[in-house]
Amino acid sequence: MKALLDDGKKRMAGAIAALEKEFSKLRTGRASTALVDDIVVDYYGTPTPINQLASVSVPDPKTITIQPWDKGAFGAVEKAIQTSDLGLNPVNDGKIIRISIPALTEERRKELVRVAKKYTEECKIAIRNVRRDLNDSLKKMEKDKDISEDEKKKGEADVQKLTDDHVKQSDDTVAAKEKEILEI
Repeated sequence: MKALLDDGKKRMAGAIAALEKEFSKLRTGRASTALVDDIVVDYYGTPTPINQLASVSVPDPKTITIQPWDKGAFGAVEKAIQTSDLGLNPVNDGKIIRISIPALTEERRKELVRVAKKYTEECKIAIRNVRRDLNDSLKKMEKDKDISEDEKKKGEADVQKLTDDHVKQSDDTVAAKEKEILEI
């Protein structure tokens, strides 16, 4: 039963980690290298992530700089950023590519909060699916006479506590992200 709970804890923590990864991609008006992590560049016919062909840094809170190691990659990197759905305009000076992060409008901030809440709801659904799987396993263990009814009840209570803790953690994560998005 302990192994079952450990597995559930690991899977629920994975859902939280996935939520935090999604949040790192949400643009908050503050520069972050995570914004360009998923951009793939067509580098000599091979789809390559930006961070594998250039150094990406954040010199100040409103700017991302990208310095490709190969001079021939400048155009491809610039094109990949322009065609991404981030709505960012890179400036290429021949040595470095600069991306200025514009301030967000009030409407865009509210839209980002809605997106963040949608991601959180998906995370909660994943957590509840893990709970359902664990409870099904407990019922099967009781049916197979591996555990008693009392052990099953205690196991279900432990699973519910685990679920509640992870749902609260996802709520705390979205509250912090919402505060960051709405901060001017």
